[in-house]
Amino acid sequence: MLVSRCKILNVNLPSSLSLGTFVKHLPLPKPKASFPPQPQRLDFKSLTTNVTRCSSYFETLNSCQKDQIHLYVDALLQWNQKMNLTAVKEASDVMERHIEDSLAIIPPIQNSYISNCNNSFDNLRIVDVGSGAGLPGLVLAVACPGWEVTLVESMNKRCLFLEHVVSLTGLSNVQVVRERAENLGQDSNFRERFDVAVARAVAEMRVLAEYCIPLVRVGGLFVAAKGHDPQEEVKSAERAIKLMGASILQLCSDSPWTQDGAF
Repeated sequence: MLVSRCKILNVNLPSSLSLGTFVKHLPLPKPKASFPPQPQRLDFKSLTTNVTRCSSYFETLNSCQKDQIHLYVDALLQWNQKMNLTAVKEASDVMERHIEDSLAIIPPIQNSYISNCNNSFDNLRIVDVGSGAGLPGLVLAVACPGWEVTLVESMNKRCLFLEHVVSLTGLSNVQVVRERAENLGQDSNFRERFDVAVARAVAEMRVLAEYCIPLVRVGGLFVAAKGHDPQEEVKSAERAIKLMGASILQLCSDSPWTQDGAF
């Protein structure tokens, strides 16, 4: 689902999380970009966001980005043997359920951001709330090196994993923050500081909106990747979303298959 401050949009993704939500704030002047674009940025303009899904978003990455993804997947499976990062155990399943799923968020963000926020798509400040194993934030940082990505995670062990992957892959556009999401929105260093907030498999939509919308600047977007048939969940969150000065832009679905329960 895509939620705007002040509009909300929903997106169905290609794997275990089939539906996303985008939220938009009322527009403010464009914030100064603090992270310069890097060469060979992935261009998703040619990727479809309708019901027909791209067969593989991963294949649109350049060779360096693919290597970074493979390093991440290897590290994820290795660390998963000693700590709970994902229920998925095979590399092929990680690629299908996690990597493709995370990359599929980018085209609807691009289309919605350009259409509703009237700002450049190249230099966004992204916050991944409840990042866990780094999904989707780390994958977005690889695919879009011009974005500044902040990974918010409350568990210290998972933060250590995220910091390890950032070092392993050589990503210079990622910050790991160990904090509870509900506290971060009250911190002036983070409140309304981001162009886009994303969250995947974190909490029920009403609670998730209360965590994420305070982090989004006025004129920005909140993207929530949700599972099957989240309409009732979204409906129950409408009042909370409106009270925070946001509104639903769109519910998007482009998944030919969905599979709940493995994150």
